[in-house]
Amino acid sequence: MNRERSGFSLAELIAVVALAGLVGGTIVATLTRQQRFYRGAAETLYVRESVRDALAVLSTDIRAASAADTVRLRADSAIEYFATIGASVVCQGVANDVGLPAAHASGNSLSAFLIEPDTGDLALFHIDSAGAAEKWERYRISSFTSRPLASSCSATSRFSQKSDFVAGATGFVVTLTTPLRGDVKPGAPVRFIRRARFSLYHASDGGWYLGYRRCNAIGPSVCGLVQPVSGPYRGYNPDPAATGLLFEYFDHIGRRLDPAAPSLALARVDVTARSESEQRSSSGAQTGRISDSAKVSIAIRNRAQ
Repeated sequence: MNRERSGFSLAELIAVVALAGLVGGTIVATLTRQQRFYRGAAETLYVRESVRDALAVLSTDIRAASAADTVRLRADSAIEYFATIGASVVCQGVANDVGLPAAHASGNSLSAFLIEPDTGDLALFHIDSAGAAEKWERYRISSFTSRPLASSCSATSRFSQKSDFVAGATGFVVTLTTPLRGDVKPGAPVRFIRRARFSLYHASDGGWYLGYRRCNAIGPSVCGLVQPVSGPYRGYNPDPAATGLLFEYFDHIGRRLDPAAPSLALARVDVTARSESEQRSSSGAQTGRISDSAKVSIAIRNRAQ
C-alpha cells in the first residue's frame, strides 16, 4: 500500500532558501539605494537652502542701508552698517520729545517698524526736502515709548484719523538726548537706524556660520555677542575663490573700492556664499561632500548721490 508523501525534500528547501535570500538581498539593496538617494537629496536641499538664506537676509538689509554712514566696516568676510529698522513722520514735538502717529498691523499707516527702536539706535530727521540744503539730521535716542494718541499725535495734528481714536490705537513718543532743531516741522519724515555687523564666524561646534552682531550706535565699533543666522558654510579662506562668505565692494561706475575709500562712495556690494554638506555622500563611483554656491549683486538704495 502506497503512503502519501508529506513535507519538502532537502533539495526543495535549499532551493526555497536560496530564492528567498536572492529576493531579500534585492529588496535590501533597493532600499539602501533609495535611502542613499533621499539622504543625498535632503543634503542637497539643505546646502542650497543655507546659501539662499544668507543671500536673502543680506540682500534685504544691505539694500536698505542708511545713507547717514552707509558702511562702517568693509572686510572680505564681514560688513558693518546702519540698517533701517523703522520709519514714520513727525506728528508733533516739544523740546526733546517727538510724537509719532500710530502704527497699524495692515501696514497702511504713517509709522512702520521691523523692530521697535531703543536707546542703542539713532533717529534721522529729514530737513528741507525741496531745497539744495536737503539732508538727514541725526539724533541719539534716549527712550522710545507707546503713548495715547492724545499726547503723541492729537487730532489737531491731522496725522491721526478718527478711527484710530475709536479703536484705541496708541502712538509713539521718541525722546532724544538733545532738543530737535526748529527747522524740523510736523510732517517731516523720520527714519530709525541700527548699527549691525554680519560676518562669517567659526562656531563652537566646528562649523562656519553667517552671524549677526548688534553694535554701538556712535564711536569706535563695539559689538555684542554673535547670533547665528544661517549656515553652515565653507570655512574662511583668504582665497576669494574658496572662502565660505565673500563681500566685494564697488562704486557707482563699477570700480572696486579701495579699503581707504570713503564709505559714501559705496554703491554696490557683491555677496558670494558657498556651502557644503557636513556628511559625505556617494553618487555612483564618486564620494564627497555636496556643495553649492550663489552670488548676488546688491545696489544700495539709500546711498548718497
